[in-house]
Amino acid sequence: MSKLRTFEKPTGVRDLPPDITAKKRWVEARVEECFRRWGYREVVTPTLEFFETVGDASAIAEHKLFKLLDKQGQTLVLRPDQTAPIARVVSSLLGEEPIPMRLHYHGNVFRAQEREAGRFAEFHQSGVELVGDASPEADAEVIALAVETLKELGIAPLQLVVGHIDLLDALLLEQTGSSQNVEVLKQSLGSRDVVAYQKQVSELDIVSSKQEKLLQLLRFCGDEEVFTLFEEHTHCERALAGVNHLRRIWSVLQDWGVAEHVMFDLSLVGSLDYYTGIYFEGYGAAGYYLLSGGRYDHLLARFGRDHPARGFALKTDRLIMASPGGPRKIERIALVYSVRSRRKAFQQANYLRTKGKAVVLYQEEDQVPDQEFDRVVRVKEEGLDD
Repeated sequence: MSKLRTFEKPTGVRDLPPDITAKKRWVEARVEECFRRWGYREVVTPTLEFFETVGDASAIAEHKLFKLLDKQGQTLVLRPDQTAPIARVVSSLLGEEPIPMRLHYHGNVFRAQEREAGRFAEFHQSGVELVGDASPEADAEVIALAVETLKELGIAPLQLVVGHIDLLDALLLEQTGSSQNVEVLKQSLGSRDVVAYQKQVSELDIVSSKQEKLLQLLRFCGDEEVFTLFEEHTHCERALAGVNHLRRIWSVLQDWGVAEHVMFDLSLVGSLDYYTGIYFEGYGAAGYYLLSGGRYDHLLARFGRDHPARGFALKTDRLIMASPGGPRKIERIALVYSVRSRRKAFQQANYLRTKGKAVVLYQEEDQVPDQEFDRVVRVKEEGLDD
């Protein structure tokens, strides 16, 4: 193993320079304001969690967890997602609070990556969780909030794609008759590998009519018309219950005034296996992936408080790139002074700062960096000289 250079970083992590950091803070502030207006309160969870609780409940594959041992020999993990820690908080610290409960968060999460993968091992998220309401109205609320948050950041065009995990599970099981087959097919759907999905369907030991129904699943994508088409496709009560739930969500989204930004894809699958009902993803221009979320009805029960819940996580690092907005530009001024004009320079600097300017003082003009300031002001005993 070669010796590390002093400026090297671990695989998948990065430094943020001042301009990107400023944009990140701006994104988080706009998101925070939007969440607060919708009645969501902020919680903060620790970066370190126990593997046996949050780590095991997170639905992130164990080989992607960053593990370490504390001095007592307990296995800890760097937080791999935000939902499982908040489920723990809802069941413990907030265990006596009434439901429904609306919470939001900002923070970094960690997932180990292969060096060749070229992906981040640390990334930033902001999101919400609505706990304790099983209604379609609650599901629609978080979808509507996701739309409004992207609009707050100036994302246009924007599109949310909504599916239903239980509906999909029911249909796949009805046609394949095997839970193992369901998982195999969902892996291909989740990776958007249509060719692999079609090949797997063709290799199933089932009658051709069932194979055709599985292939037709890829066509159920669009507006509310897909509900009627799907109802003609199956008699499975569990799948039809899922369609009815989506139909009611669509009605609520129309009342919210955000339906134009929502479409349905009944083959949509997420990467986390704790989703049980709706699952959705958000995109900006050119299909740029910005958020994901959904319904998870069994996660809180693992922490002793059995309630339905749903939420979404914004990909902050992607929003920094996608949002056309940014922090208000502050005029940067360099004040150059001599020993004899020092007091006047300090007074002038304080005055300018009260006016919202960014001021840096220099004793020598040749110390002033060339492209860093909007103005260079020389402070003399008798006054200022721009």
